[in-house]
Amino acid sequence: MNSLDPSASSQDAGNQDVSSARSVIATAKRVVVKIGSSSLTGPDGHLDVEALRGVVQVLAARQAAGTQIVLVTSAAISAGIGPLGLGTRPRDLATMQAAASVGQGQLVRRYQEEFGAFGIQIGQILLTAEDTIRRARYRNAQRSLERLLALGVVPVINENDAVTTDEIKFGDNDRLAALVSHLVRADALLLLTDVDGLHDAPPSRPGARRIPQVDDLDEVAAVEVTARGSSVGTGGMVTKLESVRIATGAGVPAVLTLAGNASAALAGQDVGTFFTATGRRTSARRLWIAHAARTQGRLHLDDGAAHAVLGGRASLLPAGITKAEGHFDAGDPVELVAPDGTVIARGLVAFDASDLPALLGRSTYALRDELGEGYDRVVVHRDDLVLDRPASSSKPRPARPR
Repeated sequence: MNSLDPSASSQDAGNQDVSSARSVIATAKRVVVKIGSSSLTGPDGHLDVEALRGVVQVLAARQAAGTQIVLVTSAAISAGIGPLGLGTRPRDLATMQAAASVGQGQLVRRYQEEFGAFGIQIGQILLTAEDTIRRARYRNAQRSLERLLALGVVPVINENDAVTTDEIKFGDNDRLAALVSHLVRADALLLLTDVDGLHDAPPSRPGARRIPQVDDLDEVAAVEVTARGSSVGTGGMVTKLESVRIATGAGVPAVLTLAGNASAALAGQDVGTFFTATGRRTSARRLWIAHAARTQGRLHLDDGAAHAVLGGRASLLPAGITKAEGHFDAGDPVELVAPDGTVIARGLVAFDASDLPALLGRSTYALRDELGEGYDRVVVHRDDLVLDRPASSSKPRPARPR
Protein backbone atom coordinates (compact mmCIF):
# COMPACT_ATOMS: atom_id res chain seq x y z
CA MET A 1 0.00 0.00 0.00
CA ASN A 2 1.27 3.48 -0.90
CA SER A 3 0.24 5.58 2.09
CA LEU A 4 1.91 8.69 0.66
CA ASP A 5 -0.61 9.05 -2.20
CA PRO A 6 -2.63 12.21 -1.51
CA SER A 7 -5.40 11.59 -4.05
CA ALA A 8 -8.92 11.27 -2.68
CA SER A 9 -9.68 7.95 -4.36
CA SER A 10 -6.43 6.45 -3.19
CA GLN A 11 -7.06 7.76 0.30
CA ASP A 12 -10.51 6.13 0.43
CA ALA A 13 -9.04 2.80 -0.60
CA GLY A 14 -6.18 3.32 1.82
CA ASN A 15 -8.57 3.92 4.71
CA GLN A 16 -10.23 0.57 3.98
CA ASP A 17 -6.84 -1.12 3.94
CA VAL A 18 -5.85 0.58 7.18
CA SER A 19 -9.09 -0.50 8.87
CA SER A 20 -8.61 -4.09 7.78
CA ALA A 21 -4.94 -4.18 8.72
CA ARG A 22 -5.48 -2.55 12.11
CA SER A 23 -7.98 -5.20 13.14
CA VAL A 24 -4.98 -7.14 14.49
CA ILE A 25 -4.59 -4.39 17.09
CA ALA A 26 -8.25 -4.41 18.08
CA THR A 27 -8.26 -8.20 18.53
CA ALA A 28 -4.81 -8.56 20.10
CA LYS A 29 -4.77 -10.72 23.22
CA ARG A 30 -1.40 -9.48 24.46
CA VAL A 31 -0.14 -5.93 23.86
CA VAL A 32 3.09 -4.20 24.87
CA VAL A 33 2.51 -0.48 25.44
CA LYS A 34 5.42 1.94 25.67
CA ILE A 35 4.95 5.51 26.88
CA GLY A 36 7.68 8.12 26.69
CA SER A 37 8.90 10.69 29.16
CA SER A 38 7.54 13.59 27.13
CA SER A 39 4.01 12.19 27.50
CA LEU A 40 4.26 11.83 31.28
CA THR A 41 6.17 14.96 32.30
CA GLY A 42 4.89 18.50 32.64
CA PRO A 43 6.75 21.66 31.58
CA ASP A 44 8.04 22.12 35.13
CA GLY A 45 9.84 18.77 35.05
CA HIS A 46 7.43 17.11 37.45
CA LEU A 47 5.50 13.94 36.71
CA ASP A 48 2.17 14.76 35.03
CA VAL A 49 -0.18 12.71 37.18
CA GLU A 50 -3.25 13.50 35.07
CA ALA A 51 -1.55 12.25 31.91
CA LEU A 52 -0.47 9.07 33.69
CA ARG A 53 -3.99 8.57 35.03
CA GLY A 54 -5.48 8.93 31.56
CA VAL A 55 -3.22 6.23 30.10
CA VAL A 56 -3.89 3.89 33.02
CA GLN A 57 -7.66 4.25 32.54
CA VAL A 58 -7.33 3.18 28.91
CA LEU A 59 -5.10 0.21 29.71
CA ALA A 60 -7.29 -0.89 32.62
CA ALA A 61 -10.34 -0.91 30.33
CA ARG A 62 -8.50 -2.97 27.74
CA GLN A 63 -7.36 -5.44 30.38
CA ALA A 64 -10.94 -5.73 31.67
CA ALA A 65 -11.94 -6.65 28.11
CA GLY A 66 -9.59 -9.63 28.23
CA THR A 67 -6.29 -8.32 26.86
CA GLN A 68 -3.03 -8.86 28.71
CA ILE A 69 -1.07 -5.61 29.01
CA VAL A 70 2.69 -5.13 29.44
CA LEU A 71 3.64 -1.51 30.11
CA VAL A 72 7.10 -0.17 29.32
CA THR A 73 7.36 3.26 30.88
CA SER A 74 9.86 6.07 30.77
CA ALA A 75 9.93 9.12 33.07
CA ALA A 76 11.83 7.79 36.11
CA ILE A 77 14.54 10.40 35.59
CA SER A 78 11.96 13.06 34.76
CA ALA A 79 9.97 12.23 37.87
CA GLY A 80 13.10 12.89 39.95
CA ILE A 81 13.89 16.27 38.43
CA GLY A 82 11.35 18.23 40.48
CA PRO A 83 11.94 16.60 43.87
CA LEU A 84 15.70 17.10 43.53
CA GLY A 85 15.28 20.75 42.59
CA LEU A 86 16.97 20.34 39.22
CA GLY A 87 16.11 22.93 36.60
CA THR A 88 16.44 20.61 33.62
CA ARG A 89 17.10 16.98 32.81
CA PRO A 90 20.65 16.16 33.99
CA ARG A 91 23.25 15.17 31.41
CA ASP A 92 25.96 13.61 33.54
CA LEU A 93 25.53 9.92 34.34
CA ALA A 94 25.80 10.20 38.13
CA THR A 95 23.05 12.83 38.41
CA MET A 96 20.86 10.92 35.96
CA GLN A 97 21.22 7.84 38.16
CA ALA A 98 20.37 9.87 41.26
CA ALA A 99 17.28 11.35 39.59
CA ALA A 100 16.19 7.90 38.45
CA SER A 101 16.63 6.52 41.97
CA VAL A 102 14.39 9.22 43.42
CA GLY A 103 11.93 9.28 40.56
CA GLN A 104 11.44 5.54 40.10
CA GLY A 105 9.75 5.18 43.48
CA GLN A 106 7.36 8.02 42.74
CA LEU A 107 6.59 6.70 39.29
CA VAL A 108 5.78 3.18 40.48
CA ARG A 109 3.75 4.47 43.42
CA ARG A 110 1.58 6.46 41.04
CA TYR A 111 1.07 3.47 38.76
CA GLN A 112 0.20 1.32 41.76
CA GLU A 113 -2.40 3.83 42.95
CA GLU A 114 -3.98 4.38 39.54
CA PHE A 115 -4.14 0.72 38.51
CA GLY A 116 -5.22 -0.18 42.04
CA ALA A 117 -8.31 1.99 41.62
CA PHE A 118 -9.41 -0.59 39.02
CA GLY A 119 -8.48 -3.56 41.17
CA ILE A 120 -5.38 -4.32 39.10
CA GLN A 121 -2.05 -5.29 40.60
CA ILE A 122 1.19 -4.16 38.99
CA GLY A 123 4.62 -5.75 39.15
CA GLN A 124 7.73 -3.65 38.72
CA ILE A 125 10.54 -5.02 36.57
CA LEU A 126 13.76 -3.05 36.04
CA LEU A 127 15.96 -4.23 33.19
CA THR A 128 19.41 -3.44 31.86
CA ALA A 129 20.89 -4.58 28.58
CA GLU A 130 22.64 -7.36 30.47
CA ASP A 131 19.23 -8.92 31.04
CA THR A 132 18.86 -9.50 27.32
CA ILE A 133 22.51 -9.89 26.39
CA ARG A 134 23.04 -12.83 28.78
CA ARG A 135 20.83 -15.74 27.73
CA ALA A 136 20.28 -16.97 31.28
CA ARG A 137 18.94 -13.57 32.31
CA TYR A 138 16.82 -13.40 29.15
CA ARG A 139 15.14 -16.65 30.12
CA ASN A 140 14.67 -15.49 33.70
CA ALA A 141 13.00 -12.27 32.56
CA GLN A 142 10.78 -14.22 30.18
CA ARG A 143 9.70 -16.64 32.90
CA SER A 144 8.96 -13.82 35.35
CA LEU A 145 6.87 -11.89 32.84
CA GLU A 146 4.86 -14.92 31.81
CA ARG A 147 4.00 -15.72 35.42
CA LEU A 148 2.95 -12.15 36.17
CA LEU A 149 0.65 -12.13 33.15
CA ALA A 150 -0.84 -15.49 34.11
CA LEU A 151 -1.67 -14.03 37.53
CA GLY A 152 -3.47 -11.05 35.97
CA VAL A 153 -0.74 -8.59 36.93
CA VAL A 154 0.34 -5.72 34.67
CA PRO A 155 4.14 -5.78 34.44
CA VAL A 156 5.53 -2.22 34.57
CA ILE A 157 8.96 -2.24 32.96
CA ASN A 158 11.62 0.42 32.88
CA GLU A 159 15.31 0.50 32.17
CA ASN A 160 17.25 0.31 35.40
CA ASP A 161 18.62 3.85 35.07
CA ALA A 162 19.73 4.00 38.72
CA VAL A 163 22.54 1.47 38.16
CA THR A 164 22.96 1.50 34.40
CA THR A 165 26.20 2.72 32.80
CA ASP A 166 27.02 4.03 29.34
CA GLU A 167 28.37 0.62 28.39
CA ILE A 168 25.17 -1.30 29.11
CA LYS A 169 22.38 1.24 28.52
CA PHE A 170 19.60 0.42 26.09
CA GLY A 171 19.78 4.12 25.19
CA ASP A 172 16.02 4.47 25.15
CA ASN A 173 12.92 2.55 26.12
CA ASP A 174 11.69 2.32 22.52
CA ARG A 175 14.19 -0.41 21.74
CA LEU A 176 13.52 -2.02 25.10
CA ALA A 177 9.79 -2.15 24.31
CA ALA A 178 10.43 -3.84 20.97
CA LEU A 179 12.63 -6.47 22.61
CA VAL A 180 10.02 -7.03 25.31
CA SER A 181 7.30 -7.47 22.66
CA HIS A 182 9.28 -10.40 21.30
CA LEU A 183 10.20 -11.65 24.76
CA VAL A 184 6.52 -12.04 25.73
CA ARG A 185 5.36 -13.00 22.21
CA ALA A 186 3.01 -10.02 22.06
CA ASP A 187 0.36 -9.66 19.38
CA ALA A 188 1.03 -5.93 19.00
CA LEU A 189 3.26 -3.06 20.11
CA LEU A 190 1.85 0.39 20.85
CA LEU A 191 4.33 3.28 21.04
CA LEU A 192 2.83 6.33 22.76
CA THR A 193 4.68 9.60 22.28
CA ASP A 194 4.14 13.34 21.71
CA VAL A 195 3.80 13.08 17.91
CA ASP A 196 0.79 11.67 16.08
CA GLY A 197 2.66 9.13 14.02
CA LEU A 198 5.21 9.29 11.25
CA HIS A 199 4.85 12.21 8.84
CA ASP A 200 6.17 12.75 5.31
CA ALA A 201 8.15 15.72 6.70
CA PRO A 202 8.91 17.05 10.20
CA PRO A 203 5.46 17.62 11.79
CA SER A 204 6.32 21.25 12.56
CA ARG A 205 6.79 21.97 8.87
CA PRO A 206 3.70 23.45 7.15
CA GLY A 207 2.01 20.92 4.90
CA ALA A 208 3.48 17.86 6.63
CA ARG A 209 1.06 14.93 6.42
CA ARG A 210 0.64 11.93 8.64
CA ILE A 211 1.43 8.58 7.03
CA PRO A 212 -1.41 6.28 8.16
CA GLN A 213 0.19 2.95 7.27
CA VAL A 214 3.62 1.58 6.38
CA ASP A 215 3.86 -1.94 4.97
CA ASP A 216 7.60 -1.80 4.37
CA LEU A 217 10.06 0.57 6.03
CA ASP A 218 11.81 0.97 2.68
CA GLU A 219 8.74 2.97 1.65
CA VAL A 220 9.70 5.73 4.08
CA ALA A 221 13.48 5.57 3.70
CA ALA A 222 13.58 9.10 2.29
CA VAL A 223 11.37 10.64 4.98
CA GLU A 224 13.17 13.28 7.04
CA VAL A 225 13.04 12.33 10.71
CA THR A 226 14.55 13.70 13.91
CA ALA A 227 17.26 11.89 15.83
CA ARG A 228 16.74 13.63 19.17
CA GLY A 229 13.77 13.56 21.46
CA SER A 230 12.32 16.18 23.76
CA SER A 231 14.12 17.95 26.56
CA VAL A 232 12.96 15.28 29.03
CA GLY A 233 13.35 12.21 26.80
CA THR A 234 16.20 10.39 25.10
CA GLY A 235 14.44 9.11 22.00
CA GLY A 236 13.27 10.60 18.75
CA MET A 237 11.71 9.34 15.55
CA VAL A 238 14.92 7.54 14.61
CA THR A 239 14.72 5.40 17.74
CA LYS A 240 10.99 4.86 17.17
CA LEU A 241 11.67 3.49 13.69
CA GLU A 242 14.46 1.29 15.00
CA SER A 243 12.01 -0.07 17.56
CA VAL A 244 9.45 -0.66 14.82
CA ARG A 245 12.03 -2.47 12.71
CA ILE A 246 12.83 -4.85 15.54
CA ALA A 247 9.18 -5.54 16.34
CA THR A 248 7.79 -5.88 12.83
CA GLY A 249 10.79 -7.91 11.72
CA ALA A 250 9.95 -10.36 14.51
CA GLY A 251 6.32 -10.62 13.46
CA VAL A 252 4.81 -8.00 15.80
CA PRO A 253 2.73 -5.19 14.21
CA ALA A 254 3.14 -1.75 15.74
CA VAL A 255 1.29 1.55 16.08
CA LEU A 256 2.97 4.89 16.77
CA THR A 257 0.72 7.68 18.00
CA LEU A 258 -0.01 10.34 20.62
CA ALA A 259 -0.56 9.21 24.19
CA GLY A 260 -4.00 10.83 24.01
CA ASN A 261 -4.90 8.48 21.18
CA ALA A 262 -4.21 5.32 23.16
CA SER A 263 -7.85 4.22 23.34
CA ALA A 264 -8.48 4.82 19.64
CA ALA A 265 -5.25 3.09 18.67
CA LEU A 266 -6.09 -0.01 20.71
CA ALA A 267 -9.53 -0.05 19.09
CA GLY A 268 -7.91 -0.23 15.65
CA GLN A 269 -8.97 3.26 14.61
CA ASP A 270 -7.05 5.34 12.05
CA VAL A 271 -4.78 7.31 14.35
CA GLY A 272 -1.01 7.57 14.22
CA THR A 273 0.91 5.24 11.93
CA PHE A 274 0.33 1.51 11.68
CA PHE A 275 3.34 -0.64 10.78
CA THR A 276 2.60 -4.03 9.28
CA ALA A 277 4.52 -7.04 10.57
CA THR A 278 7.04 -7.98 7.89
CA GLY A 279 8.90 -10.93 9.37
CA ARG A 280 8.15 -14.21 11.04
CA ARG A 281 8.35 -14.98 14.71
CA THR A 282 11.95 -15.91 15.33
CA SER A 283 13.71 -17.66 18.16
CA ALA A 284 14.71 -15.69 21.24
CA ARG A 285 18.30 -16.67 20.52
CA ARG A 286 18.32 -15.17 17.02
CA LEU A 287 16.61 -11.97 18.17
CA TRP A 288 19.17 -11.72 20.97
CA ILE A 289 22.00 -11.98 18.45
CA ALA A 290 20.40 -9.52 16.04
CA HIS A 291 19.32 -6.76 18.41
CA ALA A 292 20.06 -7.28 22.09
CA ALA A 293 23.64 -8.47 22.18
CA ARG A 294 26.37 -5.83 22.30
CA THR A 295 29.06 -6.72 19.79
CA GLN A 296 32.59 -7.08 21.10
CA GLY A 297 34.55 -6.99 17.86
CA ARG A 298 34.54 -7.25 14.06
CA LEU A 299 35.62 -9.87 11.58
CA HIS A 300 36.54 -8.59 8.12
CA LEU A 301 35.67 -10.99 5.30
CA ASP A 302 36.93 -11.49 1.76
CA ASP A 303 34.52 -11.39 -1.19
CA GLY A 304 33.91 -15.12 -1.23
CA ALA A 305 33.10 -15.34 2.46
CA ALA A 306 30.85 -12.26 2.33
CA HIS A 307 28.92 -13.74 -0.58
CA ALA A 308 28.53 -17.06 1.23
CA VAL A 309 27.31 -15.39 4.43
CA LEU A 310 24.79 -13.24 2.54
CA GLY A 311 23.47 -16.41 0.93
CA GLY A 312 22.15 -17.29 4.37
CA ARG A 313 23.18 -20.94 4.43
CA ALA A 314 26.90 -20.91 5.09
CA SER A 315 28.96 -20.81 8.25
CA LEU A 316 32.02 -18.57 8.41
CA LEU A 317 35.33 -20.42 8.04
CA PRO A 318 38.81 -19.13 9.00
CA ALA A 319 39.86 -19.08 5.34
CA GLY A 320 37.38 -16.30 4.56
CA ILE A 321 38.51 -13.87 7.27
CA THR A 322 41.13 -11.24 6.46
CA LYS A 323 41.30 -9.40 9.79
CA ALA A 324 39.89 -9.56 13.33
CA GLU A 325 39.36 -6.51 15.53
CA GLY A 326 38.32 -6.11 19.14
CA HIS A 327 38.66 -7.97 22.42
CA PHE A 328 36.28 -10.89 22.61
CA ASP A 329 36.01 -14.37 24.04
CA ALA A 330 34.51 -17.46 22.47
CA GLY A 331 30.72 -17.09 22.54
CA ASP A 332 30.72 -13.30 22.29
CA PRO A 333 28.76 -11.50 19.54
CA VAL A 334 30.76 -9.86 16.73
CA GLU A 335 30.01 -7.98 13.52
CA LEU A 336 30.89 -9.47 10.15
CA VAL A 337 32.14 -6.83 7.73
CA ALA A 338 32.28 -7.08 3.91
CA PRO A 339 35.31 -5.82 1.91
CA ASP A 340 33.50 -2.53 1.16
CA GLY A 341 33.19 -1.76 4.88
CA THR A 342 29.51 -2.58 5.38
CA VAL A 343 28.29 -4.73 8.24
CA ILE A 344 26.50 -7.69 6.70
CA ALA A 345 25.80 -9.87 9.73
CA ARG A 346 26.20 -10.46 13.46
CA GLY A 347 27.11 -13.75 15.02
CA LEU A 348 28.62 -15.60 17.96
CA VAL A 349 32.32 -16.25 17.50
CA ALA A 350 33.75 -19.67 18.40
CA PHE A 351 37.29 -18.49 19.24
CA ASP A 352 38.93 -15.98 21.56
CA ALA A 353 40.35 -12.90 19.85
CA SER A 354 43.85 -13.98 20.83
CA ASP A 355 43.46 -17.32 19.01
CA LEU A 356 42.17 -16.00 15.69
CA PRO A 357 45.21 -14.30 14.07
CA ALA A 358 47.03 -17.62 13.58
CA LEU A 359 43.95 -19.13 11.90
CA LEU A 360 42.95 -16.41 9.45
CA GLY A 361 43.04 -17.17 5.75
CA ARG A 362 43.80 -20.84 6.30
CA SER A 363 41.69 -23.85 5.39
CA THR A 364 40.20 -26.07 8.05
CA TYR A 365 42.12 -29.02 6.61
CA ALA A 366 45.47 -27.24 7.05
CA LEU A 367 44.57 -26.15 10.58
CA ARG A 368 43.60 -29.66 11.60
CA ASP A 369 46.79 -31.11 10.17
CA GLU A 370 49.00 -28.55 11.90
CA LEU A 371 47.18 -27.76 15.15
CA GLY A 372 44.95 -30.79 15.66
CA GLU A 373 41.23 -31.32 16.07
CA GLY A 374 39.28 -28.42 17.47
CA TYR A 375 41.07 -25.79 15.42
CA ASP A 376 39.30 -26.91 12.26
CA ARG A 377 35.86 -25.78 13.42
CA VAL A 378 33.94 -22.86 11.95
CA VAL A 379 34.51 -19.38 13.37
CA VAL A 380 30.81 -18.45 13.29
CA HIS A 381 28.26 -21.23 12.78
CA ARG A 382 25.32 -20.45 10.53
CA ASP A 383 22.90 -21.22 13.40
CA ASP A 384 24.59 -18.45 15.40
CA LEU A 385 24.55 -15.89 12.58
CA VAL A 386 21.94 -13.26 11.71
CA LEU A 387 22.07 -11.08 8.59
CA ASP A 388 22.12 -7.36 9.26
CA ARG A 389 19.46 -5.09 7.78
CA PRO A 390 19.02 -1.49 8.95
CA ALA A 391 15.69 0.17 9.59
CA SER A 392 15.46 2.28 6.45
CA SER A 393 17.21 0.19 3.84
CA SER A 394 17.59 -3.34 2.60
CA LYS A 395 21.30 -2.66 2.15
CA PRO A 396 23.82 -3.41 4.90
CA ARG A 397 24.85 -0.40 6.97
CA PRO A 398 28.43 0.91 7.20
CA ALA A 399 30.58 -0.46 9.97
CA ARG A 400 30.75 1.84 12.97
CA PRO A 401 34.20 3.25 13.77
CA ARG A 402 35.74 2.06 17.02
